[in-house]
Amino acid sequence: MARDRSPIVKQSRREGYALHRKAVKIMARKSGIPGQHSGSRQGKPSLYAIQLREKQKVRRLYGLLEKQFARLMKEASRREGLAGENLLQLLELRLDNAIYRAGFATSRRQARQLVSHGHFLLNGRRVDIPSIRLKSGDEIVVRPKSQKSGYFTNLENVIADAAPAPLSWLKADGKKMTVSITGFPKREEAEAGINEQLIVEYYSR
Repeated sequence: MARDRSPIVKQSRREGYALHRKAVKIMARKSGIPGQHSGSRQGKPSLYAIQLREKQKVRRLYGLLEKQFARLMKEASRREGLAGENLLQLLELRLDNAIYRAGFATSRRQARQLVSHGHFLLNGRRVDIPSIRLKSGDEIVVRPKSQKSGYFTNLENVIADAAPAPLSWLKADGKKMTVSITGFPKREEAEAGINEQLIVEYYSR
């Protein structure tokens, strides 16, 4: 399955959830699924439809393909604890998500591109795989060569614009261009408005 590269605002309207902050204002003015007539009558969605929408919402939010997401859900279910919370923790510990959470990118899509282009070192080694899973003690740094590029010379402004929320499991230093993983994400630190139990139920059918 190809990655959905449609405009993030269109995806947000489809899911009824702002997948990026630039979608918030637009969604406040418009509602409903793109292309749908505003006057058309909509029946009450089935439980299956609600579960599917929640799964699609979170999958798009973190930028995963369907097979990637299903594989992660299977792993989360095998682990001790609540499968839904395990899933969110696995999603948060992706390398591209950590770059976004640190404020080094204004969206997960942009963070994924930065990683794919090889701009980062993980524990001293160059990496270009966005899905790499991080662990406590990992150190991420912008490559010395990349630090001299136009984007990263403006990194402190990027971070100020992104205004990332403080997290217990991650520490970022814009001046040194480093990200340190200091622990594991807590459930309350995941994105707001997610009902992970609906996703667990969807895959338990």
